[in-house]
Amino acid sequence: MTDASPTSLGMPQLPAPDYPADVRARLEADAKEVIARYPDSRSALLPLLHLVQSEEGYVTRTGMRFCAEVLDLTTAEVTAVATFYTMYRRKPSGDYQVGVCTNTLCAVMGGDAIFEALQEHLGVGNGGTTEDGKVTLEHIECNAACDFAPVVMVNWEFFDNQTPRSAKRLVDDLRAGVQAEPTRGAPLCTFKETARILAGFPDERPGAVEATGGAGPASLIGLRLAKGEAPPARVVHPRTGGPEGTQPHDPSPSEHLSSHDAPQRTSASDPSHSAGPVGEDREEGE
Repeated sequence: MTDASPTSLGMPQLPAPDYPADVRARLEADAKEVIARYPDSRSALLPLLHLVQSEEGYVTRTGMRFCAEVLDLTTAEVTAVATFYTMYRRKPSGDYQVGVCTNTLCAVMGGDAIFEALQEHLGVGNGGTTEDGKVTLEHIECNAACDFAPVVMVNWEFFDNQTPRSAKRLVDDLRAGVQAEPTRGAPLCTFKETARILAGFPDERPGAVEATGGAGPASLIGLRLAKGEAPPARVVHPRTGGPEGTQPHDPSPSEHLSSHDAPQRTSASDPSHSAGPVGEDREEGE
């Protein structure tokens, strides 16, 4: 009788290694500053996970061990949080996280077409990273920027009103080291730098704090109503027409044309315009 093939005994994973002494000391000093902001130390777990992510570009077992030790938690408690939130990476990823919104409005405005074009252009699938380690591509849920749809985010900075062509140009610039300028908000930085900012540390780049960006009128209507402001009446009818005796809304030249203002020739569901926004840089068939 021959021996059976080896059987895995399912040995438990060895404890995570610690950071080198100098890295540990630096992170402990930063962690102390973060923890001091909260009356209950365990409330600092989320920013501390961003802190360790800024060290290696993703949340490693070593990073989770560090968070558990400084907060007096178990590694199971830390792991439960780190695996729940999608902003924490569990494996090495690119310097630039390129997220294409594929939620309802962005999708029908061209987000699906953009995501498919980038997958083919970069040669990666959802969550994949290019061989040069520059770009990780993913589809993401609503960015709360529907009036600028379709939206692409790079390290959580907005690139509005994108097309397949402009999105491909964007990722090419990122891979080539060309500075890409967000539509609004702070200048772009690497994912590690972004993670440190999300941990609650100041962005020390010149002009970064002063840079800003706002939502469009469609996003601000609710705020105006909450303040008691009475917006002007706006009647928007579907393509089939409105009630008899009413006129469709005609925006003024200075008004932001929201993606909510129908009819527009921008829907990916429109057979005549099957690839999203119509613009000068739109390639035929995109």
